[in-house]
Amino acid sequence: MCGRSSLHDAPVAVLDRFRLPRVLPGFTPRYNIAPSQDQWTILIGATGAPVARRLKWGLVPSWAADPAVGNRMANARSDSIAVKPSYQESFRSRRCVILADGYYEWATDGKRKIPNFFHLADNSAFAIAALWDRWEKGPAPLETCTVITTDASDRVSVVHHRMPAILPLDRAAQWLDPDTSHRNLLALLTPYSEADLEWREVSPLVNATVNDSPDCIAPYTRDPEPRELTLWDV
Repeated sequence: MCGRSSLHDAPVAVLDRFRLPRVLPGFTPRYNIAPSQDQWTILIGATGAPVARRLKWGLVPSWAADPAVGNRMANARSDSIAVKPSYQESFRSRRCVILADGYYEWATDGKRKIPNFFHLADNSAFAIAALWDRWEKGPAPLETCTVITTDASDRVSVVHHRMPAILPLDRAAQWLDPDTSHRNLLALLTPYSEADLEWREVSPLVNATVNDSPDCIAPYTRDPEPRELTLWDV
């Protein structure tokens, strides 16, 4: 799964690829974006051209009776988006990419969950395959998105068995292209296995959504666990 992400620098390379302005209106650095919060995305707008838009993280299908369903739909598995009713229509006609320069995953060490921050070697922004929808049953329209996840690459699997579907920029363009066939779309959602994806252990600060500062992505070294005294210590 993908439970948190970051976008703390303007995603210039991705914006340039889609010929969008380099300045995102109201952009502020984010180091700990959580479900139910806004994600910067690129999608195909009403004119047929790419647009940058903020969407709430947690998909609410247009037909849903209650928007609270979005709390359970922050992630969508790549192997189910073409067949699961919650995602089918968005997969057909409402695809987007989420802009990020990092994401978090938690490794398991006994009973402990250890946060790790994944990023590209040059710290540049990248695109994550996603879906979006528009819900209009409330007092105001609600636009939401979900991260598509896939099997982890061999390298990443030492931390977690799933990872977001990271798309190189040429693949991101294909993902948004309305003319790309469904078969070819699914073929884009492969594990990102390039050597430039790096990660490091970070502070447990990221566990709390109220924490949103550079400290969340800083390298972190755990204090050694205290050991029990033995006869040789006394």
